[in-house]
Amino acid sequence: MDPVGKALWFIESHFADDISLETIAAISGATRYHLSRAFGYATGHSIMRYLRARRLTEAARVLVDGAPDILAVALEAGYGSHEAFTRAFRDQFGLTPDAIRSAGRLDAVQLMEPITMQETLIQLAPPRFVDGKALLIAGLGERYDFEGNAGIAAQWQRFVPHLGRIAGQVGKTAYGVCCNSDDAGNFDYVCGVEVADFSGIPKDWARLRIPEQRYVVFTHAEHISRIRSTWHTIWNTWLPQSGHQVVDAPFFERYDEGFDSGTGDGGCEIWLPIKR
Repeated sequence: MDPVGKALWFIESHFADDISLETIAAISGATRYHLSRAFGYATGHSIMRYLRARRLTEAARVLVDGAPDILAVALEAGYGSHEAFTRAFRDQFGLTPDAIRSAGRLDAVQLMEPITMQETLIQLAPPRFVDGKALLIAGLGERYDFEGNAGIAAQWQRFVPHLGRIAGQVGKTAYGVCCNSDDAGNFDYVCGVEVADFSGIPKDWARLRIPEQRYVVFTHAEHISRIRSTWHTIWNTWLPQSGHQVVDAPFFERYDEGFDSGTGDGGCEIWLPIKR
């Protein structure tokens, strides 16, 4: 079983307990960093938000069944007070626990059902290993989480017209850089290019300094719409089997002149920083 499969099993069998990301990672056999990224790419959810959503979904079911004591439901779901439970419940569903109990139905809320992992259909070509040079990347940056990263395609749509007209641009390769991620599943994504320096870059653009780094490099040869499946395979199959450890540093998709931004064809490379 891959790390995400182990994590899903553990969450499903222990979500009523006081469990942490460290505990889930230890059970899954991965580091916190690895598991957070693997889980997000495989499921589209950050691991701790998924855990919270599963707890609250089952609590909602108990309330609809007529639980007389909301505090007891809160404690069973891992919350220390009625107030904390109510805040989390409202954030998740847009309704209070009392409102759900009074309604006696769940069709007005979106529940989080258990995720069942499906085997990937992506066949990876053997990767290569590269000692990457230091890079200065400039471009458009946005903050996302795994539940709400659909805007990345629109971000590229805004950035592509700038290609070839960016002050100090080096070469014609474009980069999609993931960086500044946290355990809650939030990360910065920068659509950018390599530049010689930042002197002519617009003030509202993102600027990244990526140091020299050892990378494992994968080829995504299929249509760009399937890149999530490639990421899934890398994090959940190749890395656990390879013994290599990804380090907490920016990683990126690399789009050369062969990529057609109009059709989504042409493929790209995925560069993951690994421990030397």
